[in-house]
Amino acid sequence: MSAKTDLHPAPAQTAAEEMNGADIVVESLIREGVDVIFAYPGGASLEMHQSLAKRKDDIRTILPRHEQGGSFAAEGYARVTGKAGVCMATSGPGATNLMTAIADAFMDSTPLVCITGQVYSKFIGKAAFQETDFFGMTIPVVKHSYLVLDVNDLPRVMKEAFKIATTGRPGPVVVDIPKDVQQTLTTPVWPTDADVPYRESKLPAKASDRDLENVLRLIEDAKRPVIYFGGGVVSAEASKELTEFAERIGIPVASTLMGAGSFPETHELSLKWFGMHGSAFGNWAVHQSDLLLTLGARFDDRITGDVSKFAPQAEIVHIDVDASEHNKNKIVHHPIVSDIKHALGRMIELMDQKGFKKPNLEAWQQQCAEWKRDYPFSYNESDHIIPQHAVQTLCELTKGEAIITTGVGQHQMFAAQFYDFNHPRSLISSLGLGSMGYGYPAALGAKVARPDRQVVDIDGDGSFMMNVQELATAKIEKIAAKAMILNNQHLGMVVQWEDRFYNSVRGNTILGDENNIGTPENLTGLYPDYVKIAEGFGLPGRRVHKKSELKDAIQEMLDSEEAFLLDVITPYDEHVLPMIPAGKTVDQMIVR
Repeated sequence: MSAKTDLHPAPAQTAAEEMNGADIVVESLIREGVDVIFAYPGGASLEMHQSLAKRKDDIRTILPRHEQGGSFAAEGYARVTGKAGVCMATSGPGATNLMTAIADAFMDSTPLVCITGQVYSKFIGKAAFQETDFFGMTIPVVKHSYLVLDVNDLPRVMKEAFKIATTGRPGPVVVDIPKDVQQTLTTPVWPTDADVPYRESKLPAKASDRDLENVLRLIEDAKRPVIYFGGGVVSAEASKELTEFAERIGIPVASTLMGAGSFPETHELSLKWFGMHGSAFGNWAVHQSDLLLTLGARFDDRITGDVSKFAPQAEIVHIDVDASEHNKNKIVHHPIVSDIKHALGRMIELMDQKGFKKPNLEAWQQQCAEWKRDYPFSYNESDHIIPQHAVQTLCELTKGEAIITTGVGQHQMFAAQFYDFNHPRSLISSLGLGSMGYGYPAALGAKVARPDRQVVDIDGDGSFMMNVQELATAKIEKIAAKAMILNNQHLGMVVQWEDRFYNSVRGNTILGDENNIGTPENLTGLYPDYVKIAEGFGLPGRRVHKKSELKDAIQEMLDSEEAFLLDVITPYDEHVLPMIPAGKTVDQMIVR
């Protein structure tokens, strides 16, 4: 994947003064341009919270109601801004509660700096109260982990942490700091960017003109080219270059969900997103392509299905900033290590300089347009509120301009299918790890980052309940992130698999009382009452189960000046289609 390389300029050096380690951490955050931290206190991080309290005019500290909620919120902030999100927790269970978000950030290449308190240095390795080897525990799912044992290392480590998290392929970094290091006094020496070189401190690689000219020659000879792009285009801030490149040649464009919005989904060349539950037309176009230009994507199994039969007729170009992705999942013909923004921008320049001959793609464009016309995302109308219709209505009322976060499950796929994303960083979802409970905390972080934008978490009742406590954070911190729950009282995606592959045997997938399930016709037995839960947190909410009331209810949610919970009662028997069963091919896609 590609990435931004611009870093926050270091502030001018100030007169040296003695500080303790905790004050050095907070001063380092401020010097890195951090304006908000999501932090839950405990004994081993108490010193740093005291330091934050002294600098509250310089940096906002948001108290989540669970460390996982705080770390997901930091991810939401990072995904919307491109800056590193920052979270903090105490040692032991506080730190381990960050693990899911760290793994999530690693999978989705999200820049995240996680600061954790640790027991006194003399107790490390002795099973002290609330001790875990968080440094060792996180190594498989971080770009880098630090255990800081010398207070004089803190200024350098903190600057390195942000540099590592945000350059090259973004990702999470952990800084674990024993309590005695936080308490120790020293006179810090503040480093500059040049003082902290490391393996990715140089600018990202740039493809040679020779390689890019070869790509253009391949395009000249292609009859059925497709662009397949992922989150690397978002990280590189290369949306403008991608759009210009595709338009100048007329190449159809398909994205992963990580890339959604970097090419406008309402554009005539857009194939929206493809893969297991992606568009039929996108899947068919990639499957029948003769040239596949892969930009900042990793050939994930949810995209490829049976990887040996993925894009079988295509010559594949793979441009990515991370060389380790080349030939990892799919053997390609032309692996190119490069920053995506440079590669696209330079190819546009080379078209003019080298006499590029635009291929005639009219027949291919027409074929893709016919597939889009004949096999759009669709659903059967009902007297009840179908989840797809709820998402479609939200898209209409927000004119596609909201930032949408999601949990994980059917609602996540419905959100991506029936909301049109025309801007990058507008769909914020856990996609590599698939972490339930992600949606609402991520919405809080997104809203903190962009208070000027409408932020709506489209969630399922299963996912939402996993971090329901963050409604308290929304209330107390006055964060007006909205939640629209598509409530079917079931773990919908698992139920769909049970229906398709397990003879509809319910293996603990009913969230309510299975002997008294509420339905859109009869709400008796509907449990829990999410509106009462919202009211218990001091927030407004509304339940809607009649189709005639849906539009008004969504508008009420959007008009609220504070956080709002909309509980939309839907049937549980809707399936997400299209669907390519796991490990299968496009030829085995269930379309309708």
